[in-house]
Amino acid sequence: MYITCLDLEGVLVPEIWIAFADAVGIPELRRTTRDEPDYDKLMKFRIGILKEHGLGLKEIQDTIRKIDPMPGAKEFLDELRSMCQTIIISDTFDQFAAPLMEKLGMPTIFCNTLEVAPSGEITGFRMRCEKSKLTTVKALQSIGFETIASGDSFNDLGMIQASKAGFLFRSTEKIIKDYPQFPAFTEYSQLLNAIKDVIKE
Repeated sequence: MYITCLDLEGVLVPEIWIAFADAVGIPELRRTTRDEPDYDKLMKFRIGILKEHGLGLKEIQDTIRKIDPMPGAKEFLDELRSMCQTIIISDTFDQFAAPLMEKLGMPTIFCNTLEVAPSGEITGFRMRCEKSKLTTVKALQSIGFETIASGDSFNDLGMIQASKAGFLFRSTEKIIKDYPQFPAFTEYSQLLNAIKDVIKE
């Protein structure tokens, strides 16, 4: 039995931190896992900038409420879920993901949790597990599932490499060039057809 594991940001919804950076006019916050492979380093950098500017969870959530899934994302996800079990595995946080999951039809998502002070200041974060995407894929495989994985960033490469089939979706030129062994797609129809072909094998 197959389970497809998808990244969230950049694949199904726009990058949350980029949208927030643009909303508050802080270009440094546009940095994402496409630019920085070390997620711990990236989040500490972000939390430092939020503290410096006096911004907290409420301001980010206000931006997230205005974000819609990418055009065609919900339809893609609905069709994919009719074909096989599907899990979104993301390095985002419960506090960010909830309104976006409603807009996507409430798919299953595994993500992390922010540590938030009573004032609303983001003070830290707790990862669900180490190397969460790769660890989750390996756990699914250990209980008898074949995995298919797709994502766009450095932090997706572990689960893509470990899966029976892996695909890049709307990734960067550098990642596509450095990992030519993985088919790279820009349209949901292409990704859906590639997953269909794997399931039929």
